Amino acid sequence: MQAAFLRWAPPALGLASCALLILIAATRPLPDWSVLLPILSGPFGNIFLGIILDALPFMLMGVILSSILHLAVPEHVIRRLVPKNPVLGIMFACSLGLLFPVCECGMVPIVRRLMNKGMPVYMAAVFLLAGPVLNPVAFASTLMAFGPMREMAYARMGLAFAAAALTGLCLYRYAVGSPLRHSLAGQRGEHVHSHRSFLEGVLRHGSDEFFEMGKFLILGAGVTALVQTLVSPASLSAIGHGGLSAHLFMAGLAYVLSLCSSSDAFVAASFLPAFSKSSLLTFLVLGPMIDFKGTLMLLSVFKIRFVLILSLIAGAAIIGGALVLDWFSSIF
Repeated sequence: MQAAFLRWAPPALGLASCALLILIAATRPLPDWSVLLPILSGPFGNIFLGIILDALPFMLMGVILSSILHLAVPEHVIRRLVPKNPVLGIMFACSLGLLFPVCECGMVPIVRRLMNKGMPVYMAAVFLLAGPVLNPVAFASTLMAFGPMREMAYARMGLAFAAAALTGLCLYRYAVGSPLRHSLAGQRGEHVHSHRSFLEGVLRHGSDEFFEMGKFLILGAGVTALVQTLVSPASLSAIGHGGLSAHLFMAGLAYVLSLCSSSDAFVAASFLPAFSKSSLLTFLVLGPMIDFKGTLMLLSVFKIRFVLILSLIAGAAIIGGALVLDWFSSIF
């Protein structure tokens, strides 16, 4: 009796809710949504929808891969594949980024699943940071955006690799305990019974993670669109060649704009006359690793202390590496 109630109660409540909404719509006047049209059709709406449309395919790819990992790959396989040596483990995690064309929006569910399958914290952090930058889509878009300045694409890959590896080594040395807010093993819908098909399990797990991550993506896209609408690009060029200040400014801009790693190179190239190439590298590497919408998604999965430590180490490594390249600017 109880099992039958739990099985049929959710769809019955859903049908009742739909019927109630239809009755309300039929008997009461609907609100006037025309006041929102100027907002949605203006710069804010264009930027907001652009961020959402850019990120959704990659986030969808991420949650599908996460569900397949959960259903098809046992824990002992992950533990056997993971190298025991930390240096080899970091190289392995960076190489994963070359294989998966997933941006930062889709990395969080994949990394969480890998950690629950047995991947160490430091390796998961390296994959989380390096994957959005080292993937072939980001590399190709950087080559296209900067045209003949092909060295920018190679410098971006090199700086991302070095910063992610350094962050991983620091976490291997100092990280203790699990940074996850909660384990996935005990969550609702985690176990797939034998009579359910593999496709059904993938869709069920994917939908759960998609809606869990989607609300943070929408919030981050809204704040990002608001900032881009209010800040004029013409006011950004005053400190473009100011040494450390230029790097700090581009780091903050990358964090706030929260652009996708597959398209941020075109935005960075538009700042080329006003900003140094090394400061643009800070923008190109830090943005996909640490941005506003990504921070919200990380906080939904990881503890605040871990997110803060990860962001500080990675940010310092990126800015420091870009400054070193600035000192050797003759390579450009």
